Amino acid sequence: MGQEQRRYAPFYCEENVWHLAKEGVGTDPSFVVFISNLQKSCALWAQRAASSADMPVLWDYHVILVSAPSEGALVWDLDTRLGFPVKLRDYLDGTFPFGEALRDTLLPRFRVLPAATYLERFASDRSHMHEGDDWRAPPPEWPTIGEGMNLFDFVDTEREFEGVVGGLPWLRRLEWK
Repeated sequence: MGQEQRRYAPFYCEENVWHLAKEGVGTDPSFVVFISNLQKSCALWAQRAASSADMPVLWDYHVILVSAPSEGALVWDLDTRLGFPVKLRDYLDGTFPFGEALRDTLLPRFRVLPAATYLERFASDRSHMHEGDDWRAPPPEWPTIGEGMNLFDFVDTEREFEGVVGGLPWLRRLEWK
């Protein structure tokens, strides 16, 4: 199935990726990767939400799925313009074209955990998308995932939680096993 045939709700990447992981896209092993930082402001290029293809989006967090077939890691990101799936190296080069040359406040940190752990532990009641009685973005058509809300435990790249955390150079060198 292509990108267009997948469950997708704009601005709900954590749920989009949960469904990708549940569907078992790619090959095992698969990993969920949270992208954020202390300031909750990461610059990502090649995102569909950008006003143009050469402009970044400043996300407070973003979530992708990485599968690790023997021929090399692949990224499954329903919000990218780079392809679906796309080789990890191409994704990182296209999404973070300035590498570590950005202001520290925009540099990404990555939390990587097994997809199976994410499927088991993740819960979102979507309360983070409420502003008073209004939605910041329309909610997905499917039911909420899990009981309660632990999304920001995954997003927080400063404290210990599930998986391991590192910066862009670390992610480039990571062995996906």
